[in-house]
Amino acid sequence: MTIGYGQKVFLLATLPLVIAVFLISIVVARQSTQLAEREIQALETQLIATKREELKNYLSIARTAVVNTYGRAAPDDEAAKLTVTQELSSMLYGQDGYFFVFDYDGNNLVAPRQTDLIGRNWLGLTDPNGTAITDELIRIARTGGGFHSFVWTKPSTGEQASMIAYVNGFQDWRWAIGTGIFIDDVLENVAASRAEVQARVKRTSFYIVAIAIVALMGVFLTGMLLNIRERRLADVKLKELTQRIIDTQEEERGRVARELHDGISQMLVGVRYALELTRRKLDPQSSDSLDKGIEGLSQTIQEVRRISRDLRPGVLDDLGLGPALQALTDDFRARTGINTEFETVVFRNRLDQDARIALYRIAQEALTNIERHAGARQVVMSLKGHRHGAMLRIADDGVGMVWPPSKHGPAHGLGLRNMQERIEQLGGSLRITTARNGQTGTIIEAQVPLTHLLNPQKETA
Repeated sequence: MTIGYGQKVFLLATLPLVIAVFLISIVVARQSTQLAEREIQALETQLIATKREELKNYLSIARTAVVNTYGRAAPDDEAAKLTVTQELSSMLYGQDGYFFVFDYDGNNLVAPRQTDLIGRNWLGLTDPNGTAITDELIRIARTGGGFHSFVWTKPSTGEQASMIAYVNGFQDWRWAIGTGIFIDDVLENVAASRAEVQARVKRTSFYIVAIAIVALMGVFLTGMLLNIRERRLADVKLKELTQRIIDTQEEERGRVARELHDGISQMLVGVRYALELTRRKLDPQSSDSLDKGIEGLSQTIQEVRRISRDLRPGVLDDLGLGPALQALTDDFRARTGINTEFETVVFRNRLDQDARIALYRIAQEALTNIERHAGARQVVMSLKGHRHGAMLRIADDGVGMVWPPSKHGPAHGLGLRNMQERIEQLGGSLRITTARNGQTGTIIEAQVPLTHLLNPQKETA
């Protein structure tokens, strides 16, 4: 597969654009993702910080509520401890918010929304991820308080979710008191933000690709329009050049025909006349060789006239295409012995000069090919007019030919190519039907459009 010049230009114009758009898409997507990830992380940090401040406020409220009882009680005051546990159990907020209490031995003392935990020891408790819960909460309470994150069951739904707990210690009673808040809403918001960012990155990449495709289509259409315009200009120039060559060829043929007819032919006639005068003065016995010379000279004169007529038949200009083709077929039948018929209708010389010359040359070339290659015994030529123009049809019963020509088959000569070029110059069509599958014969149909038919001339008395 070979790449043409136009395709090379298109590739050179579009390949850098495609590479640039691809690199820009990667850079934009990466930069957008990194920037959005930093913003999402900042948002997550801010939301969690807000949750932590909220936990501190809740625990501060709980300590304030029980500080009087805790401050006046002794370390072994069971009544005070019972009062504090009752007060903490009654302090609920939201759907899942409550306060819990563990002693430093791991026993749960307060869990109002999950009462199955009360009175049991929970040392060694871990979440599904293996994170220690009770032991870590007690350790944080012993060291002065702090935050701890783990997975816990939501009392309202029974589903597990991420939780942040804030715990502080009642050191005199060896208690770890705290509360927790679920951050699944925060994680959902972060996940939604991340998904939205990814969707925006995809949309941006899609817009970039769409703009690139539009640009490529613009380049392609512009190149195609320029290519079509250049081809049309080239076709016009080629047609003008071909027409000029054909006109020059016809002018040269006419000039050569006139030179042969008016010059060489007249000279040969003069020579023959002189030889005939000389023969009359000689006796019959010595004039045999001179008779042969005069006979050969007469044949030469006839051949010169035939060549002159083939180059530019005067009857074509004087009487029109029909009589010219009739004379051509008569001469072809007399010269080759092939049965040749010609059918036509009265055209009243309505074809313009270009159409007459083109159709006459096509008929001339077709008869030459039939004589040389077809081996035909019957030829029928017809010239008729119809509503689409004029049609010249030539049919024979010969051996046919390969048409259309194949790449690996025998190459055709210039004759068929000249026929095609001549008819294309007129805007007409050339149709060739040849023998196939054991059949014989070839049909050539040359059609000239109505634009080459002249208006009817008015008849005069």
